[in-house]
Amino acid sequence: MGASPWIVSDELWDHREPLLPQGERRFRYPGRKPLPEWVVLCGILVSVRHTGIQWEYLPQDLGFDSGMTCWRRLRDLNETGVWQRLHKVLLAELNAASRLDRSRCVVDSSHLRAL
Repeated sequence: MGASPWIVSDELWDHREPLLPQGERRFRYPGRKPLPEWVVLCGILVSVRHTGIQWEYLPQDLGFDSGMTCWRRLRDLNETGVWQRLHKVLLAELNAASRLDRSRCVVDSSHLRAL
């Protein structure tokens, strides 16, 4: 039986980690220590990409904390533009390795002006 498809390999994580923002903890009232970014990323992948389940039903026994934690981190990544940077880097790497199959691309006129 193969590895779970939502598990981010150490090699991939080491390559992507520098693109993620490093959050500062508050000094006076730090609260609970936040989950590591790789754990949350795996939670996002299992919820959004692999299963498509709703955030509140993300099983906590998988170790991803609550689905709302993953949802908030995904929201923050989107708002700061990190998700777009990760996407551009991945597309550039796939294109450089000639592994980008453009025959399956779709142009949506709601994002690009149709001429």
